[in-house]
Amino acid sequence: MNRPIWLEAAINGPWSRDLQPGIPVTADEIYEDAIACAEAGAAILHFHAYDHETKRQRDDYDIYAPIIERIRNRVDVICYPTIPFAGSVDAPVPLSPQERFAAVEKLLERGLIEWAVVDPGSTNLTRYDGIPDRQIGFVYANPEPHIRYGLDLAQRHQITPSYAIYEPGFMRLGAALHAAYPGTPNPIYRLMFSNDIAFGFPPKDWALDAYQALMSQEAPGAHWMIAGLGVDVEPIMEATVARGGHVRVGLEDARFHCPHDNRALVKRAQARIEAAGGHLATTAEVRAALKGR
Repeated sequence: MNRPIWLEAAINGPWSRDLQPGIPVTADEIYEDAIACAEAGAAILHFHAYDHETKRQRDDYDIYAPIIERIRNRVDVICYPTIPFAGSVDAPVPLSPQERFAAVEKLLERGLIEWAVVDPGSTNLTRYDGIPDRQIGFVYANPEPHIRYGLDLAQRHQITPSYAIYEPGFMRLGAALHAAYPGTPNPIYRLMFSNDIAFGFPPKDWALDAYQALMSQEAPGAHWMIAGLGVDVEPIMEATVARGGHVRVGLEDARFHCPHDNRALVKRAQARIEAAGGHLATTAEVRAALKGR
């Protein structure tokens, strides 16, 4: 087979070091981890900006832009930010679509990004280990006007929407809304699994099959990858490669208190991808595939 497999590294996420001690937080740490992952073979990099003082996520253009510029000056990768994790401790107050996408919009105006997070749905996120102690999770909220705002940006700027598919309904709504924005680049469907959080499916082959069956109906031929939160996707990597999918790893997605660093997770994924008969795609190959070449 030897098919090119896209490998994305999501290097920190919203967790802070309480849940994921190894994540990069400062600008220099994020840059260094990003370069290490790119040099290890990741063609796509995703990160969350952190406030230097509080060490918590803060989605600010003035934090994102210098880091992305440094990364792009060193390596040719697809590098993209997040949007506020609405409903979480870092974004507990409802924000307007314009507020949530403010940093993304400025990055687009500067020509610094070619992908953007547009998550097509809302879901409860509750950790299994907190349920016995009555720890309350939160609703990750993406109201339809927010999804449409993100798709409008993608349409106007011709960038790729990155869809996180937490539940099957995300796929159905995401595909239907994408069709309402003619000419918008096709989304990447990021199938989200979890071991540690009570949403969606666990990382099992039967769950992969269920998502594939739904995708064949709602978004036939779409590009997709496995990912998640609080998850180990290694057991389904070989099946993913065999079924035509791609892979995301990193300390944003990994099980909490992961003992590995981001570079190690990239190298572990590379070994499994190659064992399954694939090889790591270059950034140029990812861009060409998105353009249908």
